[in-house]
Amino acid sequence: MRNITEDNLTQVVLDRTDIPDGRTKDFIDKLITHVHAFVRDFEPTEEEWFKAIDFLTRTGHMCTGTRQEFILLSDVLGVSMLVDAINHRNMDGATETTVTGPFHTDAPPMEMGAMIATGPEAERGEPSVVRGRITDIDGNPIKGATVDVWQSDDIGYYDTQDVNQPEINLRGLFTTGEDGEYWFRTIKPLYYPVPTDGPVGELLKAAGRHPMRPAHIHFWIKADGHEQLITHIFVEGDEYIESDAVFGVKDSLVMDFIPNDSQEEAAKYDFEAPFYEVEYNFALKKTE
Repeated sequence: MRNITEDNLTQVVLDRTDIPDGRTKDFIDKLITHVHAFVRDFEPTEEEWFKAIDFLTRTGHMCTGTRQEFILLSDVLGVSMLVDAINHRNMDGATETTVTGPFHTDAPPMEMGAMIATGPEAERGEPSVVRGRITDIDGNPIKGATVDVWQSDDIGYYDTQDVNQPEINLRGLFTTGEDGEYWFRTIKPLYYPVPTDGPVGELLKAAGRHPMRPAHIHFWIKADGHEQLITHIFVEGDEYIESDAVFGVKDSLVMDFIPNDSQEEAAKYDFEAPFYEVEYNFALKKTE
C-alpha cells in the first residue's frame, strides 16, 4: 500500500506483521495500537518526540550490571506494581508481593543468624534481629526454603552505590530447616531516595514528585513445589510510608521494629543495648 495516511497508518502497520496467533502477536499488536493511540492523543511535535527518544536512549545507557534504570523507570511510573497486582490477584492467604527493585544482586549463602551488616554501618547503625517462619498457606513449615535478603544501610545506600561499603554488604541467603524458621542480624534500615542522577530523576523532578522510598528490607523466597515470593518488610512509622516513590507499600507488610533495652538479651546476639526486633512469617502458595 502506497497511500499511507494518518488515518490508516496503524492498520497498515498491523497488517504487515506476520506472527502466528499467540501471546507474542497479541503483545505486538497491542503495543502498536496503544503507542499510536498515545501519539494521536498527545500530538507531539517532532522536537518533543526526539526528546522522548533521547530520554529512552539515556535510560539504556545508565543500565549496568549493578543498576537497572529501566526497572527504576517502570517502578516510578507504577507499572511494576501494576504488573505485580495483575499477576497476584488471588493470593489465597499467601504473603502479599511487591516490587523487586533495581538493586538485587546474588547474595552469598550464610549460616542462620549471621550478621549481614559488615561495613561501617555495623558500628553506627541500630542493631536489629529479624526472624520468622516460612510456611505454606496452611501454616505448615517449609524445609529447604531459600530466603534471599537485601537492604540499604542506615544512611540510605546500597552496597552497589557506596564505595565505603564492602562489595557485598547487607545481603544474605539463608536456608530453612525442618522448622521453617529463619533469622539474621542486621541494622535497622533507613528511608532513602531512588537514584536521581539519571533520566528517571529528571522525570520525577518534572512531575513534581519526591524520590523517597520508606525504610524496608527486601525478601526473595523460593521453595520447591511453591510459588516464589518477592516482597518487603516496611518499618512502621517511617515518614514516607504514605508516599513511596514506587508505590510498593501494602498494609500487611508494614511492621513495628520493637526496641529491646535489655543488655542481657543484646549480649546473646553480640549487640549492645538497645537493639530492635521484628518478626514476620511468610506464607507461600503451592504450585499447581
